[in-house]
Amino acid sequence: MLLDLNHPGSQGLDGLRSLLKAHSGAAVCVLTGVDDEYLGVAAVAAGAQDYLVKGKVDGQVLIRAVRYAVERRRAETSLLRLREEQLAAAESARLERGLLPSPLLAGSTVRARSYYRAGRTRSLIGGDFFDAVLGPTGTVHAITGDVCGHGPDEAALGALLRVSWRALVLAGVDEAHLLPKLQEVLVSERHDPSLFTTVCAAAVRPGAGGTAEVELRLAGHPPPMLLRPELQLLEPPVGVPLGVLPDATWDHLAVSLDAGWALMSYTDGLIEGRGFDSGDPLWEEGLHTVLGQERGTDLERLPARLVERVQELNGGPLADDVAILILSGDARP
Repeated sequence: MLLDLNHPGSQGLDGLRSLLKAHSGAAVCVLTGVDDEYLGVAAVAAGAQDYLVKGKVDGQVLIRAVRYAVERRRAETSLLRLREEQLAAAESARLERGLLPSPLLAGSTVRARSYYRAGRTRSLIGGDFFDAVLGPTGTVHAITGDVCGHGPDEAALGALLRVSWRALVLAGVDEAHLLPKLQEVLVSERHDPSLFTTVCAAAVRPGAGGTAEVELRLAGHPPPMLLRPELQLLEPPVGVPLGVLPDATWDHLAVSLDAGWALMSYTDGLIEGRGFDSGDPLWEEGLHTVLGQERGTDLERLPARLVERVQELNGGPLADDVAILILSGDARP
């Protein structure tokens, strides 16, 4: 738009302000007299893209000024949109970080190491979730879960299930009743009646000298790995995922853990990429092989190292969410 700052009915920059208020996206080039050139500078500061002095403008200068004003306005609009997207992304990242858990194990002899990577582009959390909490009786409860699907709704549902599970543990709900209660939450909160969730739940009861006993329950989830003292693929009975059968029950496997024990649970994103045999997924057996090759890796570094190794086998980044939780015992709280 070309705007004469000296047109009748307007004083100074009033016309420019009215114009920008009515058409905030307009590219405005103002015209001013020789004696009022300072108004042109003030107009640019007030939101105009350029100014021209009447009597010093020919056709080519006018065409060039209009073209530059339009391009400058487009650039300003693009920068504004980019800034808005950056602010929205930063706010989303802060919210998602708040949904990632910090295990509550203070006062326990159990230690936790974790790894999380969302499969969705530019996201911090997905439908996978994990947590570890010291219960009122001294038992350490841990969970690793996976909501089917990969969208933001599934991510929100996964976060809700994790927080609900933590609340149930802190309220003193017995391990045998945690999965049925969690299924009630899933059924009441899912946005699609076909959604289900797989879960690996563990209840660790620490003993003397760093020993412990663990109860494991699987709801359609990959089985955990005993990392130490000896590498072993555990095989609890596998029940149906949460949200499939309203009257489902989940049997448990009790395992005695010697001093120096370490137990790893994970989601299926870690084992569904390509494995050692061309065209075949890694699966639990392939992960067992990788873990055997990484026996010397420190537990602090092991989760990230596993993902590196699995991505090398896959030939690139993994498509699904990945959550890894490693629990280990110590002699002192």
